[in-house]
Amino acid sequence: MTDLSARCAVGLSTEPDIDTAIHTAIAEARRGLGDVAADLAVVFVASGFDGPVRPALEGLADVLAVPNVVAATAEGVVADGREYEDGPAVVVWLARLPGARIVPLSLEYAQSPDGGVYVGWPDALEQGWPDDATLLLLADPFSFNVDRLMRRMEEDHPGVPVIGGFASGGGLPGSNTLVVGPASYDSGAVGVVISGTPVRPVVSQGCRPIGHPLVITRSDENLIIELGGRPALERLREVYAGLDAGTRQLVKTSLHVGRAVSEYRDLRQPGSFLVRNVVGADPEQGVLAIGDAVRVGQTVQFHVRDAESAHDDLVALLEERRIGGAPPPAGALLFTCNGRGRRLFADPHHDAACLQEAVGPVPAAGFFAQGEFGPVGPRNCLHGFTASIALFEQR
Repeated sequence: MTDLSARCAVGLSTEPDIDTAIHTAIAEARRGLGDVAADLAVVFVASGFDGPVRPALEGLADVLAVPNVVAATAEGVVADGREYEDGPAVVVWLARLPGARIVPLSLEYAQSPDGGVYVGWPDALEQGWPDDATLLLLADPFSFNVDRLMRRMEEDHPGVPVIGGFASGGGLPGSNTLVVGPASYDSGAVGVVISGTPVRPVVSQGCRPIGHPLVITRSDENLIIELGGRPALERLREVYAGLDAGTRQLVKTSLHVGRAVSEYRDLRQPGSFLVRNVVGADPEQGVLAIGDAVRVGQTVQFHVRDAESAHDDLVALLEERRIGGAPPPAGALLFTCNGRGRRLFADPHHDAACLQEAVGPVPAAGFFAQGEFGPVGPRNCLHGFTASIALFEQR
């Protein structure tokens, strides 16, 4: 009988030589996969190597000998329950996904007489996307407009989750490396469209609500002018007056606004709001500016973020999966913000450890991203300070 179960494995190396590290991590992952061949390889390379990384990544597909390969440079990487935020590290994630269809792609954002277009969609998708498709995407933050891609996907392929993150290994344009198959790039985006195997997105925005939900009664683009018929800033002052001292301090340093993803959902559940930063305020007009467009009639609620909130939100979202007694997933990819890790949490390995404790043991790999991609409700979004996870479930 044919084995239709998915299998994944992880290999890690912190060897200081990049070529040695890649070969060591690949060998460890192959041992973990056993006697089956991988369909997909995902590789992340931390920025702590002394020598150049790009030449080693350009030959990655030949070394792996896997049909589908994607890779990116990163500030730090994740391997199983540990996070490697400093120093050299390579993580290799191999997956055997029986029955899956995997279509690799590389995209560039370009200007045309009719506006911005995305060049590079593969011919294999011209006849339509599968109903159960998921797009895993790795992108360069300096050259690729992910927000517009999300809007394009919403128009052309509604319901297709986009999960991934911005490469974070380089701080200047052209300093990141992206790989798909035998090709490498220093701009654009690479990824794979996966169908025929269940991939579950989990997106933890790490915030908690304060006050109570309010309806926008006057707005202009990204400006919230009135909430419930009164100036937005006046409503915020009312919420602030009822808070404890610690939460008041968070309002001053990390205030956000969450927009309800559905008017029909219980807003007390985790993941009920798409959270965006408050980027400015006009005390004279009582107006708040947030990092996204809003419209009259939307329900919003003020939010704050700290380490405790981020922990509770991630745990709650992962615990939802266990309610039905599901077995551990075959594997997981974790895209966590480079503002998380030890920059947010007192203890190291926070997100990686939470993933293992909640749904593990699970072969997991990931990296610290400069922006994370993932769906909240029906909408794909670019996030910050978020943990975006792709769980590869068993059938």
